[in-house]
Amino acid sequence: MPDPLRLGLAGLGTVGIGVVKIVQRHADLIAARGGRPITITAVSARDRTKNRDADLSGYAWESDPVALARRPDVDVFVELMGGEAGGAKASVEAAIAAGKDVVTANKALLAHHGQALAEAAEAAGAAIRFEAAVAGGIPVIKALTEGLAGNEITRVMGVMNGTCNYILTRMESAGLSYDQVFEEARQLGYLEADPTLDVGGIDAGHKLSLLASIAFGTRVSFDKVELEGIERVSIDDIRLAADMGLRIKLLGVAQMTGRGLEQRMSPCLVPVDSPLGQLPGGTNMVVIEGDSVGQVVLRGAGAGQGPTASAVMADVIDLARGTRLSTFGRPAASLVAPVPAKATAPAAHYLRMTLQDKPGALAKIATALGEAGVSINRMRQYGHPDATTAPVLIVTHKTTRDAIDVALKAFAGTGVLASEPVALRIEPV
Repeated sequence: MPDPLRLGLAGLGTVGIGVVKIVQRHADLIAARGGRPITITAVSARDRTKNRDADLSGYAWESDPVALARRPDVDVFVELMGGEAGGAKASVEAAIAAGKDVVTANKALLAHHGQALAEAAEAAGAAIRFEAAVAGGIPVIKALTEGLAGNEITRVMGVMNGTCNYILTRMESAGLSYDQVFEEARQLGYLEADPTLDVGGIDAGHKLSLLASIAFGTRVSFDKVELEGIERVSIDDIRLAADMGLRIKLLGVAQMTGRGLEQRMSPCLVPVDSPLGQLPGGTNMVVIEGDSVGQVVLRGAGAGQGPTASAVMADVIDLARGTRLSTFGRPAASLVAPVPAKATAPAAHYLRMTLQDKPGALAKIATALGEAGVSINRMRQYGHPDATTAPVLIVTHKTTRDAIDVALKAFAGTGVLASEPVALRIEPV
């Protein structure tokens, strides 16, 4: 019988306990699939006295995750604490320095320090695996690094934050305002301690930057991701988009162009009948487009104890088998610093605004669009209880965001706006 692969598990929150349960419940299955037994040697968390839904009595306890990472009876350090710095970063660095492999679900750590950690790991002969850091139980990292390795990837896009997708879906299905659903999500425990990480697009932006690095052979560049959250999406936007056969999603898009690497995470509209448009609740979806395979759609649970722990164990079992890959799919030294580029590919845009209800107001808006080179495809004016204002919805023909921004700036000088306009890209899917 081969020697067991011994895990040191740092972090006993929802995901950590999920990993413990899988190791305990499926020991024989895991050993058969990994080619050797997989055991947990020691664990670490902030509070040893906390009541947890798992039997931890058979594991050694370390109060300091760095000490856990250095233990001689740990082969693989599993980091599930979270956070881009502090104990998570220090313990991962300690594990790498000791020549140990690392499995992590920490997208923030890798988005901010991935290049340095990858270089250190490769120099030490260690591996870093992070399937659980992106899209929960969806095996998107494995798809990019292995299943689609023979393709030149042309675009990666998707819905990568289940909380935002829940909020937008719930607003539509229940007819509730953003503030109402935000509070509902908070009470249900769906939001991060800092909700901006979710609704501001930061969490999803971390994930997009990791996928872009693997897909396009670039260094992780989260600081170059264009971020816009869902805070300004109103129930009016939800309803008006639906009236046009469209649905709003917080959508991440990464693609390499002749100008450089586009990375954007922002609210976009997609057709209601598209795979992304049909995505419900907290589900995630990643769409990968390759030159040989065409379009591949991966859909599944983007968070939660079971799905995320499942992804952690997939990485652990790969290490047990002896499968070893460079952190981002190719040697860290070969990754190039990307040239950031803004989206210039033309697309239709959705514009919503409230105008003062007076003669010539709509004509001034149409003139501003025309002077910016933006052509109107569809336009609707809606009734409003306030007789002094009128909501207007415009869907443009394909145009660039730069042209839209010129038009928006011109709108401000017309004197007919009753509120700040909302502009959303309609993403081709």
